Amino acid sequence: MTAGGTTLASALAGEAALVAGALAVLAFDLTGARNWAAGARWRAATTLGGVAVLVALTLVWRVGAAGPAAGGSFMLDALGTASRAGILVLAGLTLALTNGARRLRHPAEFVALVLLATTGLLVMAVAQQLLLAFLALELASLSLYVLAGFDRTRPESAEAGLKYFLLGGLSAAFLLFGFSLLYGLTGSIEFTGIAAGLAQPGLSPLLAVALVMILAAFGFKVAAAPFHLWAPDVYEGAPPVAAALVASASKLAGFTLLVRLLWPGLGAVAAGSGLPGWLPVVALISAASLLLGNFGALAQSNLRRLLAYSAIAHAGALLLGVMAAGAAGPGPLFYYAATYGLATVGAFGVVTVLDQAGVGPGITDLAGLHRRSPLLAGCLLVFVLSLAGIPPLAGFVGKFLVFAAALRLGGLHSPAGVLAFAAIFLSAVALYYYLGVLKAALVTATTPDQETRITVPVPAAVTLVAAALLLLLLGLWPSALLGLFS
Repeated sequence: MTAGGTTLASALAGEAALVAGALAVLAFDLTGARNWAAGARWRAATTLGGVAVLVALTLVWRVGAAGPAAGGSFMLDALGTASRAGILVLAGLTLALTNGARRLRHPAEFVALVLLATTGLLVMAVAQQLLLAFLALELASLSLYVLAGFDRTRPESAEAGLKYFLLGGLSAAFLLFGFSLLYGLTGSIEFTGIAAGLAQPGLSPLLAVALVMILAAFGFKVAAAPFHLWAPDVYEGAPPVAAALVASASKLAGFTLLVRLLWPGLGAVAAGSGLPGWLPVVALISAASLLLGNFGALAQSNLRRLLAYSAIAHAGALLLGVMAAGAAGPGPLFYYAATYGLATVGAFGVVTVLDQAGVGPGITDLAGLHRRSPLLAGCLLVFVLSLAGIPPLAGFVGKFLVFAAALRLGGLHSPAGVLAFAAIFLSAVALYYYLGVLKAALVTATTPDQETRITVPVPAAVTLVAAALLLLLLGLWPSALLGLFS
């Protein structure tokens, strides 16, 4: 199949490598590693999974920005290549951290689910039609639901998986209904065909219903208010490595698909002009997410729930990047989403090591971390400061790029400008609760039961240091990512 440029086999070579890797992990664990100790089985599963991710990354990078593929069903452009590479890097870091989560049983099944979720996320990043987008999103979502409830030793994990599944199923129904209305109104499931159909005069009022349903479903996917109710419980109850994948690679893929659908697929009805417009709705969701996320985080005493509300606030800022992508391109949005994902994986990596060491999830449980594990404290410092947007880390550059792109849309007095100014103001609120985490880890005195040294597994140590260095390097050299879009 060669119509539309690249063949289907080449376009999906990375995804095929991940599926083959998932099957290989399961087969090897069932045969060769069946009688091995738990630690050896974890090492074997994560090693095979890591090899599959590296092979997929090589294949994705080799195809590059080859243009339309498989008759236009996939778009292998700069955004697709960068997003797929970013998703694979985040998934690889998650797998490296998984090797330290040996309290979980069934290592092969866990790693296979991570690979299958990543497969769905990769297809989401390049899908150019509604059917493929929905199938890819559901493949990723179903895998993530199981990962969220994977820790059978904790009732909170089962609760997280159940809530994620029930609310995710509801959002899938909204998305499918919205897609069906969009197909009925335009007669096409391809984004280019939808754009052509919406350019015609005399659109039905049902378009407003379709847009609301689609935006509600994507609001759930990226944990934007008021569709965020699942996030705090899932971030708190899921295994930390599963929460890391949900908060990083899943969000990057979700925003990539959203910007593909809205620009240019639904670009003809962006601002209204007598038609149902999605830009005002996205602006309202962004404002709600910024307010609820930042002020909700102030009340949190649990580190995982704080990261969840922080994710809601970052989703609001990222929606500014979606609004600005029509004029500024997807570069600022991708940079912000990718570097945010990197910092979030790192933060949950620290949580994973602490969880394995028996340290509680409360922020006060971080007391004396600089003495118990200087490595964890130093890495946590980098991750939290990047999330807060402190220079010279990548988080600062990401916020600067997105806010500047929003301000260029119409100046400070435009809706996007007001939102950008509000996001800048609320960054000071975010700095307050982020510094609370660092105060507990770096300043607060320890109690006698907090004097025990924490041993960091070698794979986790290497992963955390690599993530911290990447955040510093990308902050000093942002053109390494932005150059992909030039």
